[in-house]
Parts: sequence; C-alpha cells; structure tokens
Amino acid sequence: MPHLRASRGDGDLVVRGEDAPLTVDRLNELLLASALVLLVAVAAVRLTSRSGLPSLLLYLAIGMALGSDGLGIEFSDVALTQVLGYAALVVILAEGGLGTRWGDVRPALPVAAVLATAGVGISVGVTALAAHFLVGLGWQSALVMGAVVSSTDAAAVFSVLRRVPLPRRLSGVLEAESGCNDAPVVILVVGFSQLGDHGAGHAWYALPAEMLLELVIGLAVGLLVGRAGAYLLRAVALPASGLYPIAVLALAVLSYAGAALVHGSGFLAVYVAAVVLGNAGLPHRPATRGFADAVAWLAQIGLFVLLGLLVDPATLLDDLGPALIVGGVLTVVARPLSVVLCSLPFRLPWREQALLSWAGLRGAVPIVLATIPMVAGVPDSDRIFSVVFVLVVVFTLLQGPTLPGFARRLRLGEGGETVDVGIESAPLERLRGHLLSVSIPRGSRMHGVEVTELRLPPEAAVTLVVRDGHSFVPDRSTVLRRGDELLVVTTDTVRDAVERRLVAVGRGGKLAGWLGEPDSPAPPPGRE
Repeated sequence: MPHLRASRGDGDLVVRGEDAPLTVDRLNELLLASALVLLVAVAAVRLTSRSGLPSLLLYLAIGMALGSDGLGIEFSDVALTQVLGYAALVVILAEGGLGTRWGDVRPALPVAAVLATAGVGISVGVTALAAHFLVGLGWQSALVMGAVVSSTDAAAVFSVLRRVPLPRRLSGVLEAESGCNDAPVVILVVGFSQLGDHGAGHAWYALPAEMLLELVIGLAVGLLVGRAGAYLLRAVALPASGLYPIAVLALAVLSYAGAALVHGSGFLAVYVAAVVLGNAGLPHRPATRGFADAVAWLAQIGLFVLLGLLVDPATLLDDLGPALIVGGVLTVVARPLSVVLCSLPFRLPWREQALLSWAGLRGAVPIVLATIPMVAGVPDSDRIFSVVFVLVVVFTLLQGPTLPGFARRLRLGEGGETVDVGIESAPLERLRGHLLSVSIPRGSRMHGVEVTELRLPPEAAVTLVVRDGHSFVPDRSTVLRRGDELLVVTTDTVRDAVERRLVAVGRGGKLAGWLGEPDSPAPPPGRE
C-alpha cells in the first residue's frame, strides 16, 4: 500500500502519497482502500454480534493496523479529528434520539436528568482525585481526565440495549442519560481545558452557571426545531419517500448548528430534536430509521478508524497501569457512587442501581473529548489521550460482553412486557388519506384479536393482511396473528386516532380501553 501522509495547509486537509498531490488516480486508490475498510468493518459487525464484543474495538484495531506502525498511513491531525468527531457524534445522537420511545423515556426522565448532571459531577470529582493522587497528574489535567471519561457513550449504550431486554423504565434511564450527558461533559472538558488561559478561559465557579445556560438554550432549540419540523413534515406531503429521511436528518443537524451558534448545547439540542421527530408519527418512519441507522454506522466506522489512526501504539503499553487505575476507580467507585446518590430521591431497587452502575459504557465519546485538551495545549494532554484510549478498550472488553449476563443474573432481563406494533405511514395527498402498514411483533397482545375487535373508527378499514408470504383480504372475523402485516386505509381526520387505537390494542389486547386503562397512548417512534 502506498505511504500516505495527512497534513493541513491553509485550513484544508491535504492527503499525499509519496509527497504527490491528490489526483484522480490517487483518488481511485483512496476509494478502493476506503471501500475495503468499509467491507471489513461491515463483516466485523457479524463477528462482534456473535461474540458479544462491541464493534468499536475492531474498528479501532483496523485504524491502528492502517497506521504508521502497520500499513504506513501517517495521521496526526488532532484538530481535524476533533472536528470530524463532533460531526460523527451529531449523527450518532440523532440516530439514537430517533429510536428512543418517548413513552419509555418520560417516566425515567427525572432519574436520567439527575444522572446526566449531578451524577456527572460526582464522577468527575472522584475520578479527578484518583488521577491526581494515584496517577500523578496536575490538578488541571486531572480535572480534564475526570471530565473526559465521565460521559457514557450513546452509541455503545444504544447498541447494547438492542441486545438486552430490560424493563422499559430501566432502558429509558440508560437511553436518556447517554443521550443527554454528552452536553454537560463537553462543557466541562472545554472549561477545564481553558482554566489556564486567562484570555479565553473562565473561572471554575462560573462553569455551573455557564453549563445551565447552555443546557437550557440547547433544550429550547431542540424542542423548537423538533416540533416545527414535525409540523411541517406532517402538513406537507413530499413528492418522494426518500426525501423524508433526508429532511429528518437535516432537521436534527439544524438543531445542533442552531444551538451551537447561539452558545447553547448543540449535543443536547440534536438529541431532543431527534426524540421529538422520532415520536411525532411522521410518514415513512421505518425508512427514516433505516437511513439514520446506516448513516450512524458509517459515522461510527469512520470515527473509530480515524481514532485508531491517531493513536501511537508504542505508548499504549506504558499507559496500561494508569488506565487500569483511573478506569477501576471510575467503574468500581465513581459510577456506583453517583448512581446510588442520584437515585436516593427516586428509591430505585438495588438491582436496578447495580445494573445502572455496570452499564456506564465508554466508547468513542471519551476518545473524541480527549482531543479537546490536546488542541488547547493542556499539560500532559498526549498522555491523557493515550490513557483514555487504553481505558476505553480495556473496560469495553470487560463491561460490554458481560452486561447481558449481568442483567440476567439480576433477573432484569426476563421481562415479559409487550412489544408495540410497528406502524409505517404513507400519505395519499390527492385522496386526503393515509396508508398505514402495521406489523404485529412477537409479544404483542394484538395476537388473537379479530379485525372487528380492533374497533377502528368508521373512516378506517383493514384492507389487506400478509401472512407467511401470502396476502388476502380479511373479513370482520379474521383473527390476527403475530408476524402478520396489515394494510390499513384511513382518512386524514382520524389517522392519529387510528394509530393510537392500534398501539392500545397491541398493548392491552381486545379489551383495551374497556378496563379503565388509557385508550390513547402516544404512537411509537417505530423500531421496526
């Protein structure tokens, strides 16, 4: 493979091979190498899904194999890595928000909010003490280290939750916390990195007020963009279904950029906007989720490979001891202490506290955040990056594969909760109606319900059932089964009511609405 070097000149990235400029032929070589890396990364997902290992470890290994000690690609541009890392985190948070069910998160939001703020503060303090007294870092570097590693990684948590059937409240806490705690952590890392810069920095006692202001601005921008975008997408029928995923992702990115430009938390804004959009009952939700999922995978692969290129393998072994010390204190002391103290007002059972403590997974976020002090010139910033890299690898290997078994031992992965039906909506603008594609998953209580027992409004009807690869027109006495796909035609005026009714029957069965339970839950965001 040709020897490649990445550098920056006049603000632009210049990639050279043997000191030659980037030409069409060189572009072909880069495209070939990129395609091969992506194919290897995609194949790695299959391997990691069977072994239980998080895929990020293989992506980091690919980057290290391509680096200067491997195939000869030299890359040391920390500032570019930080910029691309921010962009990747925006996409990852957007995808996580689109897949977050508001019905699961809403009851868990108070716990998650305390963990994402006060819990982060406790973790930062305890970890900084360990980094200073046990590892020997100066106070500024120790505070930076504590802040960098105190954020749980959204991509890692979302990935694990899809493999661990946890109670809704517990999974809601983990999802909301991992989606929200990036925002305060970024503010802390930037603030601590600027403590020694009197021209640009801020006094340490001003950080809480600044953090609160940025979080409030980010929350407001996220809600505004999410609700306005949902209204527009529901009111205007786009000419092609493929435009909806693009529009939704563009709105999420808009919320990040808008919040950042007004000095708010862009990461909180993008997550909040994505949650609002994901739960708004937009047309073509599965297509939107699929597109966002694909873009998030691409962002993760590119980010982890880039971080693997940036690290110097020769220094990793020297930083194994400090990484074990800092990571051990974080995992065994700081995280459990923050969970216990933050859950006191909510009286969480000890089993849930134990799982929340062990589920504080780290991933790309701490490594990306470790580039901030390097750009700011914080003392020992190179060592911080190396220690964080080793910490993430070691403790991801330890926590990721053991989390499903740990949940089962705590008897938290045995829930028999129902699974919401999947509903995809396609607008019929000329006919002023909608086609609803409804899938009945395993665990849904719609299994065994007759079509007439759905009790849909008169303006809606089940027109087609697809079962075991065969389609037929149902009658009023047709019994629905798990695995069925239904086509429901409805007018615009009752579309929302039809969706709410279908979700209610999926959760409560044929007697939904007759036994006192609400008959109008919010429609699911669609994790079909």
